[in-house]
Amino acid sequence: MKSPTHRLAIALSIALLVACQPQANGVSTAAKSNEASPAAPTTAAQTLASEQGPIRVTEVVRGLDHPWALAFLPDGNMLVTERSGQLRRISRDGKVSAPLAGVPKVFAEGQGGLLDVALSPDFASSQRIYLSYSEPGDNGTAGTAVALATLGEAGLTDVKVIYRQEPKLEGPNHFGSRLAFDGQGHIFISQGERNKRPTAQELDKLQGKLVRLNLDGSVPRDNPFVGQADVRPEIWSYGHRNMQGMAIDPRTGKLWENEHGPRGGDEINLPQPGKNYGWPIVTHGINYSGLAIPEAEGREKPGMESPYHVWEKSPGLSGMAFYTGRPGAPWNDSLFLGALAERNLIRLTLQGDKIVGEERLLNEIGERVRDVRVGPDDSVYVLTDEKDGKLFRIEPPKTP
Repeated sequence: MKSPTHRLAIALSIALLVACQPQANGVSTAAKSNEASPAAPTTAAQTLASEQGPIRVTEVVRGLDHPWALAFLPDGNMLVTERSGQLRRISRDGKVSAPLAGVPKVFAEGQGGLLDVALSPDFASSQRIYLSYSEPGDNGTAGTAVALATLGEAGLTDVKVIYRQEPKLEGPNHFGSRLAFDGQGHIFISQGERNKRPTAQELDKLQGKLVRLNLDGSVPRDNPFVGQADVRPEIWSYGHRNMQGMAIDPRTGKLWENEHGPRGGDEINLPQPGKNYGWPIVTHGINYSGLAIPEAEGREKPGMESPYHVWEKSPGLSGMAFYTGRPGAPWNDSLFLGALAERNLIRLTLQGDKIVGEERLLNEIGERVRDVRVGPDDSVYVLTDEKDGKLFRIEPPKTP
């Protein structure tokens, strides 16, 4: 006869074995950020309606910690940032890696953390990537920064900070930030004004500025303010509030960016060199309290650019992606934007640069859409900014 101690040991072993089995629906719950498998793939899919016909939406991964950005690798796998400071590799079938080593330390308070990720234009030969993030400074300060690093199987090496927003300021909000390449050897870095409104108009500071650099972080000689006294030469345009979406139109090479207004006044701009986009002097919004912006003088002013497109009620704009080069496809010549406040995905219909239609998708899911990218399979991929963050794949409507 087995002793009570032996029977107890068997029972505990069985319980441990059961606990380690996958859940019945094939989806694991989120794990701690330093564990090897923070999330699990799922085949959960649903068919939703759109103006152009049914779309199939598949939940690829869940359990991510406030994922912020997505970049596709040449093999179809993905890099995903989590705002709390992890960079992960996600396979095409939804397997999630442990956090990659070598990621710079981030200021992970409020809206800060690990932000955008982008492959270098020469990634095929160099294996280099760019990361934007909020970098901690002295005495609780922080600022947007960009690092260049070499991507390996388990982590990053040769990490070099090529840009730092100066001066670093106190506060947990409005870091931006997205990265975009113009195909001419330059990188654009979008930022916020760190919720310090006047800095957006102060040209000796980098808050509230769109920055343009060479790929190695040096300043291009043809930047609009190079050589001017008391003006930062990195600046491309200024008067921006908090730019959280940016993309190059593949059809024209034009740079588009979106930014949060305060309460009302989210906008799209096509930023031009040396131009002033008005914040906080020109705005369609008001303070969250309901009071006017103290510095605001109206919706327009000579010498300041009006928004290219504006929402009087703020969707809470975030990631941005063009869907082009697919003649005959129902979504060809579309611009997708994430919506945080309204918890959906915005699709704008384009005729050239003109916005001629707007559609809201994923209302049924009701989660904050932080990033949107077009995959090599012609599907649209979306990250939700939640504690239990998800990656969705959206298969577009079928061509009639």
